[in-house]
Amino acid sequence: MRLEDGLARRAARPERAFTLVELVLTITILGILAGIVVFAVGNINGTATSDACAQEKSTISTALETYKAQNGSYPSSMSDLTSGSGALLKTTPLDYTIDSSGNIAVLTGSGQNPNNCA
Repeated sequence: MRLEDGLARRAARPERAFTLVELVLTITILGILAGIVVFAVGNINGTATSDACAQEKSTISTALETYKAQNGSYPSSMSDLTSGSGALLKTTPLDYTIDSSGNIAVLTGSGQNPNNCA
Protein backbone atom coordinates (compact mmCIF):
# COMPACT_ATOMS: atom_id res chain seq x y z
CA MET A 1 0.00 0.00 0.00
CA ARG A 2 1.42 3.31 -0.99
CA LEU A 3 1.23 6.55 0.99
CA GLU A 4 -0.71 8.24 -1.79
CA ASP A 5 -3.44 5.58 -1.64
CA GLY A 6 -3.95 6.11 2.12
CA LEU A 7 -4.21 9.88 1.69
CA ALA A 8 -6.67 9.49 -1.16
CA ARG A 9 -8.93 7.24 0.95
CA ARG A 10 -8.80 9.62 3.91
CA ALA A 11 -9.70 12.56 1.66
CA ALA A 12 -12.63 10.64 0.15
CA ARG A 13 -14.30 10.09 3.55
CA PRO A 14 -16.46 12.96 4.74
CA GLU A 15 -15.56 14.43 8.14
CA ARG A 16 -18.02 13.59 10.88
CA ALA A 17 -18.98 16.66 12.95
CA PHE A 18 -21.98 18.39 14.45
CA THR A 19 -23.81 20.94 12.35
CA LEU A 20 -24.64 24.37 13.71
CA VAL A 21 -28.32 23.44 13.94
CA GLU A 22 -27.53 20.38 16.03
CA LEU A 23 -25.35 22.40 18.39
CA VAL A 24 -27.96 25.14 18.84
CA LEU A 25 -30.68 22.55 19.48
CA THR A 26 -28.54 20.74 22.06
CA ILE A 27 -27.64 23.96 23.88
CA THR A 28 -31.30 25.02 23.93
CA ILE A 29 -32.42 21.70 25.42
CA LEU A 30 -29.70 21.86 28.07
CA GLY A 31 -30.72 25.43 28.93
CA ILE A 32 -34.35 24.42 29.39
CA LEU A 33 -33.37 21.51 31.63
CA ALA A 34 -31.07 23.75 33.69
CA GLY A 35 -33.91 26.25 34.16
CA ILE A 36 -36.23 23.53 35.42
CA VAL A 37 -33.64 22.32 37.92
CA VAL A 38 -32.96 25.85 39.24
CA PHE A 39 -36.64 26.49 39.92
CA ALA A 40 -37.10 23.08 41.54
CA VAL A 41 -34.14 23.56 43.88
CA GLY A 42 -35.24 27.09 44.82
CA ASN A 43 -38.67 25.82 45.83
CA ILE A 44 -37.15 23.06 47.96
CA ASN A 45 -35.17 25.61 49.97
CA GLY A 46 -38.26 27.69 50.78
CA THR A 47 -40.22 24.61 51.81
CA ALA A 48 -37.39 23.39 54.03
CA THR A 49 -37.22 26.71 55.87
CA SER A 50 -40.96 26.79 56.58
CA ASP A 51 -40.89 23.14 57.69
CA ALA A 52 -37.97 23.88 60.04
CA CYS A 53 -39.89 26.78 61.59
CA ALA A 54 -42.97 24.61 62.12
CA GLN A 55 -40.85 21.87 63.68
CA GLU A 56 -39.12 24.33 66.02
CA LYS A 57 -42.46 25.72 67.18
CA SER A 58 -43.79 22.20 67.74
CA THR A 59 -40.71 21.30 69.80
CA ILE A 60 -41.16 24.39 71.98
CA SER A 61 -44.84 23.56 72.47
CA THR A 62 -43.97 20.02 73.57
CA ALA A 63 -41.33 21.35 75.98
CA LEU A 64 -43.84 23.83 77.44
CA GLU A 65 -46.42 21.14 78.10
CA THR A 66 -43.78 18.83 79.61
CA TYR A 67 -42.57 21.64 81.90
CA LYS A 68 -46.16 22.35 83.00
CA ALA A 69 -46.78 18.65 83.70
CA GLN A 70 -43.62 18.47 85.83
CA ASN A 71 -43.97 21.81 87.67
CA GLY A 72 -47.67 22.66 87.66
CA SER A 73 -47.30 25.90 85.69
CA TYR A 74 -45.72 27.23 82.52
CA PRO A 75 -42.15 28.58 82.69
CA SER A 76 -41.67 32.33 83.06
CA SER A 77 -38.97 32.50 80.38
CA MET A 78 -37.24 30.44 77.72
CA SER A 79 -34.19 30.00 79.98
CA ASP A 80 -36.29 27.78 82.29
CA LEU A 81 -36.59 25.32 79.39
CA THR A 82 -32.94 25.44 78.35
CA SER A 83 -30.96 25.53 81.60
CA GLY A 84 -30.53 23.41 84.69
CA SER A 85 -30.31 19.68 85.18
CA GLY A 86 -33.83 19.11 83.83
CA ALA A 87 -33.44 21.22 80.68
CA LEU A 88 -36.05 20.24 78.10
CA LEU A 89 -34.39 22.03 75.16
CA LYS A 90 -30.71 21.69 74.28
CA THR A 91 -30.40 25.21 72.87
CA THR A 92 -32.34 28.45 73.08
CA PRO A 93 -34.59 28.83 70.04
CA LEU A 94 -33.53 31.70 67.79
CA ASP A 95 -36.90 32.51 66.26
CA TYR A 96 -39.44 32.21 69.09
CA THR A 97 -40.06 33.39 72.63
CA ILE A 98 -42.58 32.35 75.28
CA ASP A 99 -44.56 34.07 78.01
CA SER A 100 -45.67 32.80 81.43
CA SER A 101 -49.06 31.76 80.00
CA GLY A 102 -47.49 29.21 77.66
CA ASN A 103 -47.94 31.32 74.52
CA ILE A 104 -45.32 31.09 71.79
CA ALA A 105 -44.51 34.28 69.87
CA VAL A 106 -42.19 35.04 66.97
CA LEU A 107 -39.20 37.18 67.89
CA THR A 108 -39.11 40.57 66.20
CA GLY A 109 -36.42 43.19 66.01
CA SER A 110 -33.02 43.71 64.55
CA GLY A 111 -30.90 40.56 64.42
CA GLN A 112 -33.68 38.34 65.75
CA ASN A 113 -35.64 35.67 63.92
CA PRO A 114 -32.81 34.68 61.55
CA ASN A 115 -34.95 32.11 59.73
CA ASN A 116 -37.83 34.58 59.13
CA CYS A 117 -40.34 32.32 60.81
CA ALA A 118 -43.93 33.48 60.93
